[in-house]
Amino acid sequence: MIVSKRHKRSSLKTKVTRKITDVPAGDWNKVFPDVLESYDFFRTLDESNLTQFSFYYLMVYERNSPVGATVCFMLDYSLDTSINGPLRRLTNSIKKAAPRVFSLKTFICGMPIGQGRLGTSGRTEDVIKVMVRRIEQIAKKNKAAVIAFKDFDSSYKGMLDPLRKHGFTRFDSLPTTEMNVRFRDFEDYLKSLSAANRYDLRRKFKKVDNKVKIDLEITDGLDEDVLKDVYKLYLDIVEKHDMGFELLPVEFFRNISRNMAGRVKFFLWKIDGKLAAFLLCLVSKDMLIDYYVGLDYEVAYKYHLYFVKFRDVLNWCMKNDIKRYEMGITGYEPKRRLGFELIPLYLYVKLRNRALRPVFNLICQFLKFENFDPSLKKAKERQAS
Repeated sequence: MIVSKRHKRSSLKTKVTRKITDVPAGDWNKVFPDVLESYDFFRTLDESNLTQFSFYYLMVYERNSPVGATVCFMLDYSLDTSINGPLRRLTNSIKKAAPRVFSLKTFICGMPIGQGRLGTSGRTEDVIKVMVRRIEQIAKKNKAAVIAFKDFDSSYKGMLDPLRKHGFTRFDSLPTTEMNVRFRDFEDYLKSLSAANRYDLRRKFKKVDNKVKIDLEITDGLDEDVLKDVYKLYLDIVEKHDMGFELLPVEFFRNISRNMAGRVKFFLWKIDGKLAAFLLCLVSKDMLIDYYVGLDYEVAYKYHLYFVKFRDVLNWCMKNDIKRYEMGITGYEPKRRLGFELIPLYLYVKLRNRALRPVFNLICQFLKFENFDPSLKKAKERQAS
């Protein structure tokens, strides 16, 4: 069901729905950024029965023409189970200083998965104003204590920095990681690394290649037997690394191939016929996003499967003329050594309680993710040097 609202002193109208399919795809695509995580990706999320989040799709119209679009979600913070390791430690620290702040709901513009994005088509300042106004109304109606714009990159600063005049505070989020794929072949890539990192990778690959045969299959979708094996590895890595801001149901892996045909690749690595690792990627004409990985830890360390995975994916990128390889958050120091750059992302957060807001903003400014993630702190220091 779409709920429409006209805004006072504005010719703009906002419409909010809980299902992306209530919005005409043409309207959404006209204004939302041309990225892989868009209409069909959100349709996959809607169809996959995620229980942790309640999604809201917000459109802005001028007369009958779409001029703005974004996705939001409601999160009821359960600090013990629902957010990833570094973010959990950060928010637990805030909770100790202000226990009531994170005991209630948070309404977030952005996604639990991936970067935050919003789109405008003309009148950007006015569109952002009515978006924020509608978000404030939804947050108030649902008794959300906190409003946040989550994981927006630096290209959104011009749009979102004005929020700081209206009670929001900005601070660094966990960065994402990206590689500019500019190499002729893997040997050319190795030459771009430091001597120490180049030697380490060659040593690992020589050890693996002389010891075991690892078969790679690349497919657009999974049959049910393979899906079971893939999902088991996914659950194992979520449990082992505590990396789940979201816990995806198996339906997500089944639905994404159907909804995003041609834009999804599954890389499957097998040893003696048994699945040893998988990777779910989103791909466009010139970009690959390394989205979800799973490893069999009985053999992962022994055969350096993390690095085998990287080598095979990078080779596939070069063969298919992919120019940007995104690898997401966490595990920063190994990614830095492989040649990935840290791409800053930002959070804009507002506590709705005016009386507590100054204390909350102060806490946010002093708490940094690198204080809770040694790998991130080390990678930032090395990249800056």
